[in-house]
Amino acid sequence: MNKTAIIYSYNTKKTGKIATLIQEGFEDSTIEMLNAEEITEDIFLSFDHIIMGVATWFDGELPNFWDEFVPALEELDLTGKKIALFGLGDQKGYPENFLDGVGIMAGILETQGATLVGFTSSEGYEFESSKALRNDVFMGLAIDYENQGSMNQERAAAWVEQLKKEFA
Repeated sequence: MNKTAIIYSYNTKKTGKIATLIQEGFEDSTIEMLNAEEITEDIFLSFDHIIMGVATWFDGELPNFWDEFVPALEELDLTGKKIALFGLGDQKGYPENFLDGVGIMAGILETQGATLVGFTSSEGYEFESSKALRNDVFMGLAIDYENQGSMNQERAAAWVEQLKKEFA
C-alpha cells in the first residue's frame, strides 16, 4: 500500500483550507497532513505519493519555508515518487507571475527524478504569465482565493478524482 502525505505550512490558512478539502476528498484517513516548516529529508522520502501546497509569494517567489527546504530537496533522489502540486496565487493582483511558486517547485522536483502528476487546464484563468504553465496546462492545481474563491471546492474535488487515478 502506498503512503501519501499532504505537505503545506500550517501557518498558511488559505493553503490549509485547500489541503483539508483535498484530504477530505480522498476519504482516506491514512493520508497524513504534515507541516512543511518541520519536514525533514527522511520524512519526505518515507512517502510514495506526495501532495505539496506551494503558494507564490511577493513577485513570483517560493515561500520562505519551502525555499529553506530546497537545498535538501536538491540532494534527494526522488525517482519513483509521484508528486502533485497545488498552489495559491492572485491572477489579478500579480498577473505577471501567477502561480510561479508551483513552476519553481516543479522544476526542482523533476530535476531530482520525481514524476509530477495532477496537471490541470489553464482555461478560465486570466493572467499575463506563469512559470507553472507547460503546454498551456498548469503543473498542478491552480487556486485563486481572492478572485475565484467560489470555485475552490469544485476545482479541488475534480483534482482529487484525477489524482486518485494518477496515483494508482
